[in-house]
Amino acid sequence: MKIAKIIEENGGRLYLVGGAVRDKIIGRKSYDKDYCVTGLNSDEFSSLFPMAKLDGKAFPVFRMNGSEFALARKDRKVGSGHKGFEFITGKEITLKEDLQRRDITINAMAEDVLTGELFDFFGGKKDIEDRTIRAIGEHFKEDPLRVYRVARLSSVLEFTVEDNTISMMSNLKDELKFLSKERVFAEFEKALKSNKPSIFFDILRKADVLDVHFMPIYKLIGALQPEKYHPEGDSYNHTMIALDKSCKYTDDVKIRFSVLVHDLGKGETPKEEYPHHIGHEEKGEEVVRKFCSFLKIPNSWKKCRNCSL
Repeated sequence: MKIAKIIEENGGRLYLVGGAVRDKIIGRKSYDKDYCVTGLNSDEFSSLFPMAKLDGKAFPVFRMNGSEFALARKDRKVGSGHKGFEFITGKEITLKEDLQRRDITINAMAEDVLTGELFDFFGGKKDIEDRTIRAIGEHFKEDPLRVYRVARLSSVLEFTVEDNTISMMSNLKDELKFLSKERVFAEFEKALKSNKPSIFFDILRKADVLDVHFMPIYKLIGALQPEKYHPEGDSYNHTMIALDKSCKYTDDVKIRFSVLVHDLGKGETPKEEYPHHIGHEEKGEEVVRKFCSFLKIPNSWKKCRNCSL
């Protein structure tokens, strides 16, 4: 509040933005608070708050009191991937322009720090009420990492993803292969920490992009099992049910990972051998090893692969 008053006295305005606003409406605990500053340039903000640490190469972000303060900005697509953007900052950039560049409606709301007024230009609050994730516009397709962010957020919030957004995610399939494995793993790890990580994989499957970075899991689709012992269906359904059940018993992400990969060997079974999967345990160890190497999964996780067999 003190920071907001200083900014107001010097012709600017301070807004709480992004996930913190979304979580406040939902009633979830928010661990990070990001702020947007309008009406000031970088030099003016530095002069008002000399203790703030300037960060960010592409655009100015100040870190202070454990929070981030970013000057309002617009962006323009100039290259491929999630880094191919040119950012424009300035005192004339409005709050709406800053929010409009964001990916989905529920992440594009702002709250005036001084008055508590909610700014919701794109229907984010209604989408929260409807438990729906929706892209703001066609510019969603400018950043392929948003595919995994949406799938991860869907699993964390247990929200559905509306059909047009799914379609845009599908159209980004060819660009996904250019993402860094570290960024993909980061979203994957967050999804595994959710209460229902199966949603992450289901959304990627619905968007027809599961096979880009999660081919061993994709191969479980249609891998039939003996109905007597597995009435739940194929190996994919079995794995997703087991994964979600594991979340009720442990928060240890490595144990959840072990459950996820415990039957990957069944994806290697020739169809003519269905519904039996002879030797899938031995096949699975090599599949898990290659999967860990491909996605740059930490060594501590790799050591768990034998626990899954």
